[in-house]
Amino acid sequence: MTTRTSPSCTNAAAAEVLPRRIRGRLIALLLLPSAAMACEVQVSPAETAEEAGLVEVRTLGPGIQVEARYFGSNNFTGAPVPGYEANACLLLPQVAEALARVQHDLQSQGVGLLVYDCYRPVRSVQAFMDWAQGPDDPRQKARWYPRVDKTDLVPDYISDSSGHSRGATVDLTLLQCTDAGCEPLHMGTPFDLFDPLSSTDAPVPEAAQANRQRLLAAMQIRGFGNYPQEWWHYTLQPEPDPCTAYDVPVR
Repeated sequence: MTTRTSPSCTNAAAAEVLPRRIRGRLIALLLLPSAAMACEVQVSPAETAEEAGLVEVRTLGPGIQVEARYFGSNNFTGAPVPGYEANACLLLPQVAEALARVQHDLQSQGVGLLVYDCYRPVRSVQAFMDWAQGPDDPRQKARWYPRVDKTDLVPDYISDSSGHSRGATVDLTLLQCTDAGCEPLHMGTPFDLFDPLSSTDAPVPEAAQANRQRLLAAMQIRGFGNYPQEWWHYTLQPEPDPCTAYDVPVR
């Protein structure tokens, strides 16, 4: 899910008057890379990251910090997600190189990148769908989707396929770095909050909106497009291989 110019203003206006569930599907279709629309995404037979051609982003951008949320329990499922076996960020080489350029651009400003998710195995996407269809947990709801019913998370926030599985999408935020260390900048909502306020242009406090726009500008300069329902979600445009998904574990 990535930001691209809509085919027409008419399409965007029509989406506004559709029911939210249908609108979510329409937006997802409009934002698909044109190449992906022309092909059926196939799952690669690769069994390792090396075979898939995926690289760890910190090998190219050593200043990038990684906090792989789905490797641990600090995520909306409340548990480690199948497929995540390390605190790592795997991407296709072209994507990792572009992200390293973003990091280099920001470092002169005393700012850096903190990555929450990168390549996501197909099995992990299925685990999200299984979770979404399971019983609700009041503790998880209060933290991750307090204003949204769990039954409405699919397809608006959780889908049975993900651009992350193609190795060109990252979820991330900005870090303010000083001699004392680095702290994430305030973005108005936490990462992975399923809520309208997580939309990039949502009416959050001015300072948070400025930080979102700062991240947006830094990513766009290096070729990344934002998925407008999630301020943290970016995909390199055009995708290096929009027709191939992977299911190798994150190690």
